[in-house]
Amino acid sequence: MDNQSREMVDGAAAISRGALDSGCNFYAGYPITPASGILTHMLRELPKVGGIGLQGEDEISSMGHCIGAATAGATVFTATSGPGLSLYSENIGLAIMMEVPLVIAISQRLGPSTGAATASAQGDIQFMRWCTSGGYPIIVLSPTNIPESYHLTKRAFKLAKRFRTPVFVATDKDTVMTTESINTDDMTHTPNWPEISDKPIGKPLDPYQINGTIHHYTGSSHNDEGHITKDPDIIAAFNERLRNKIGEHEDEISLIKTDLEEGAETLILSYGVSARSMESSVNQLRASGEKVSALTIYSLWPIPEKKIKEGLSGIKRIIIPEMNHGQYRHEIERLVNRDIELIGVNRVDTILITPEEIMRAFHGN
Repeated sequence: MDNQSREMVDGAAAISRGALDSGCNFYAGYPITPASGILTHMLRELPKVGGIGLQGEDEISSMGHCIGAATAGATVFTATSGPGLSLYSENIGLAIMMEVPLVIAISQRLGPSTGAATASAQGDIQFMRWCTSGGYPIIVLSPTNIPESYHLTKRAFKLAKRFRTPVFVATDKDTVMTTESINTDDMTHTPNWPEISDKPIGKPLDPYQINGTIHHYTGSSHNDEGHITKDPDIIAAFNERLRNKIGEHEDEISLIKTDLEEGAETLILSYGVSARSMESSVNQLRASGEKVSALTIYSLWPIPEKKIKEGLSGIKRIIIPEMNHGQYRHEIERLVNRDIELIGVNRVDTILITPEEIMRAFHGN
C-alpha cells in the first residue's frame, strides 16, 4: 500500500506556488491560452500574502508594470505564451538594459501567430533566446514535469536576482494545463542541484526609496550612475559587462540531468515535455537489452556546452526529440564532432512526441 502523501496539481499552480515561495509580491499579466491559469492563480493568491496582482490592459503594459515594480524593490513575475512574448519583447530589452530582475513563464503553444492556441509546442525556444535587440545572452530554464516546474521557477528567481536580468521558465500547454497526482515530497524536497549564490554580480542600483537617494534608470546607454552617455569607452565596457555577466558564468547556470550507460553509442537528448517521452523510451530500450544514454537539458540558454560535451564520450549518434523543426538540434550540430550522426524526432502538428517514435528512430525506422 502506498503511504505517500499525494496531491492533485497542475503546472500553472506549481509555477505560481514556486513564485510565491520565492517571495514574489507583484504580478502583472494579460490573459492568453495556455498561460491564463498562472494569471488566475496569482491574482487569487497574491492578495492573501500582501502582494499585488493585476491584469494589465495588454502585454506591453503588463511588462512595463513589472519593470516599474522591480525598480521600486518588488519581486516580480509574469507569464504569457508566444504571441504575448512578441509584445513583451520591447520591454524585455529595457529590463536587460536596466538590469532588472524578473521571471517570465512562457507556456508554449503551436504557432505561428494565433496558431493552435490549445496545443503544445516547443517552437519558442529560439524566440526566447533572441527576443530583443542587441543579441545579449538570456537565461532560459525548461522543466519536464510538474514538480520541476515548481523547483525551476524558484531557481529562476534566484538566477534573476543573482544576474539582475529577466529569466524565462519555458513550459508548454500540456505541462501547465494538465492536472496530475503528485507525490507531495517531490514538491517539498529540493532536488540535489547546485546552489545559486545570493550575491548579485557586480553592483546593482538600489531601488528608489522615499527617504533615500534617487537613482536614474534608462533604456539608453548609460554609465554606472544611470546617466546617459555617448562615451564609446563607457558604452563598450557596459555592453561587454552585460554580455559577460552571463556568458562567463555558464558553469553556475548550467543544469542538466545525465543518465549515461557504459558502452552506449547512442545518446538521446531532450528537454521540456518531450523529455518525458525520452525517459520512457530509454527505459523500454534498456529493458529490451539495448544500450542507450540520455541527457535532459534543464538550462536551455546559455547552452550548457561543457556539460553536454562531457556526455559524448563514445557516442556515435544523438537522437533529439523536440516539438519544433529542430531548433535545439541545430545548436547541438555546432557543438559535436562531425563524425557523430544527429537524428531529429520532430512534430509540429499539435501531437506530443511518443516514446514509440523515439524508439523507431533508435532502430533506424
